[in-house]
Amino acid sequence: MSKSSPPPAPRPDNTSISRRDFVRGSALSAVAFSLPGALRADPYAPLATPTTMRAPVRVRGRVRSNGEGVAGVAVSDGLEVVATNGDGDFELVTQGWSRFVRISVPAGYRIPVGANGTASHYRRIAPNSGGEMTAAFDLERLAGSDENHTFLFWPDTQTQDALEMGWLHEQSVPDVIALARELGDQALFGIACGDIMYDDLSLYPEYERAVTRMGIPFFQAVGNHDLNYDARISEASTETFSQHFGPDYYSFDRGRVHYVVLNDVFWHGAGYLGYLPREQLTWLENDLRLVEPGRTVIVATHIPILSTGDLRRGSANPGTGGSVANREALYRLLEPYNAHILSGHTHENEQFRDGGARHHVSGTVCGAWWSGPICGDGTPNGYSVYEIRGERVTHRYKPTGQPFSYQLRAYAHGADPAAPNEIAANVWDWQDDWTVVWYEDGEPKGRMAQRKGFDPWSLELHTGPELPPRRAWVDPYPTEHLFYAPASREAREILIEATDGQGRRYSARVGDPFPGDPGLWTEG
Repeated sequence: MSKSSPPPAPRPDNTSISRRDFVRGSALSAVAFSLPGALRADPYAPLATPTTMRAPVRVRGRVRSNGEGVAGVAVSDGLEVVATNGDGDFELVTQGWSRFVRISVPAGYRIPVGANGTASHYRRIAPNSGGEMTAAFDLERLAGSDENHTFLFWPDTQTQDALEMGWLHEQSVPDVIALARELGDQALFGIACGDIMYDDLSLYPEYERAVTRMGIPFFQAVGNHDLNYDARISEASTETFSQHFGPDYYSFDRGRVHYVVLNDVFWHGAGYLGYLPREQLTWLENDLRLVEPGRTVIVATHIPILSTGDLRRGSANPGTGGSVANREALYRLLEPYNAHILSGHTHENEQFRDGGARHHVSGTVCGAWWSGPICGDGTPNGYSVYEIRGERVTHRYKPTGQPFSYQLRAYAHGADPAAPNEIAANVWDWQDDWTVVWYEDGEPKGRMAQRKGFDPWSLELHTGPELPPRRAWVDPYPTEHLFYAPASREAREILIEATDGQGRRYSARVGDPFPGDPGLWTEG
């Protein structure tokens, strides 16, 4: 089968949908005629709020800890945001389309979890005959401060069937358990950033079992493969997701950092695009009014607010399936803050600044859709670990099954066909405050040159109509975290060393074997 025509991904209703339509934004042009006219005309103008589906509901409630009210906690129906009074009480009249009342879990309190191990920071709206309801939220104060904390950013677990779910439980879950043990008693949580499933939403309970095994509270973002594809409007497409995990956008606080999780997957009945509807932007504006300007705000989305992937592949503009069309509206809301935007979706790793924010697009738990040990850009299967110290944000990429020290891969002369007389290195978590140098027989030779190219191992594993065996439609991705040098062929030992912004050094020798066995990902 040609790589330009990938096999369809199974759907719960046993119909088919092209996987590539979901990977590449350019494929959405075929269904552009079905997009709302207002969106085609001006993608930066937020769409109208959804039509009211029922009468508004008056919700009265209390946020309490150890029997006493907790003041100043943000409570929302997904549009309006109110803060609890001195006694922890709140009152809110919900929108007719609202499905949940949610709180922003405040700093200093344990993240409440449900029986499935995931965050339980919400109540489903269920009015009585008088159109009212009560909602109580009980919080447990932490024993110590959470100003210093760590979180795991877990994009695209994307398990399609029992086989891949088994690999998640056998490889990824033990890796997190071991890391949590290594981190000790640090305040720790996780964010599973979309494409938790690969279309078969009946497997959600197995993901919940994975969270329970890891023993860490997890928040969830919705991805394009977490949707009900038979829904005709975007609001209905997240119903199954919400049955398991509650609202698809919300906020919370840990220490001095404000966290926001958004749903930027807009389903229009024939496909999706990256877009933030009016109600989310209005809610975010209301939510941020309670956040002091200048604070650090971390936003998690599935689709990158901006990805350079389409540009690296030669497109003139970012595609609508891999970036958010109305991102400028989000940038304006985040201007007063030290903003970081985290995402997955593209199955590659990149870091850059745009719109005043630092963007982190993370490599994925499933790599290249559970087809082998690396993503298409050569990033190992894995996830990102963020360490927060006050409002200072640092992170490291954690390859599954490997130590943090595994941060680059070294290639011999000519491993990259485009550079026959140079050595190469893939430094997948590179940022603009890193340096990459090389040594010949212990003698420093200087900085390596950064250039766009293809990871040589990805070329080997992913090039050809039958490769990789499980996902023949996976291609090598052009990436900009490759480094080259005209090293001497006479050197007995060539060492490549990368130093990150915190002064941590990582190294690899040309000729060293690569961690990760492609043969582990087989059908058997």
